[in-house]
Amino acid sequence: MMLSPDQAEADLSWTQSDPESLLNGLKSAGCTSDDPMESDEKAKCKPDQPLSREEKRRRRRATAKYRSAHATRERIRVEAFNVAFAELRKLLPTLPPDKKLSKIEILRLAICYISYLNHVLDV
Repeated sequence: MMLSPDQAEADLSWTQSDPESLLNGLKSAGCTSDDPMESDEKAKCKPDQPLSREEKRRRRRATAKYRSAHATRERIRVEAFNVAFAELRKLLPTLPPDKKLSKIEILRLAICYISYLNHVLDV
């Protein structure tokens, strides 16, 4: 397993995020103000609206830990996908045997080869 620069943030809980996304979330909820002349009453957080499901999801996905975990899952998925195609490629006869084929060519050749093998078994 590869370690990323964000690995130090792995100790944080899922609800915590990087400072920029936290600040943006507070601004969108009306919890901070860019105007320094605003009174304290207006600058306080307004809890009148709970966060929607989409907003909670968006905030969770904005965290560095979530992005890192998602990238790791995607990398594992792509590697498994490529290994599966490599295994399928080994089973298909081509001339020359080490000919480089695209994924779509591998699938088409596999379909043709299966049809051929069914025909051989039927005869």
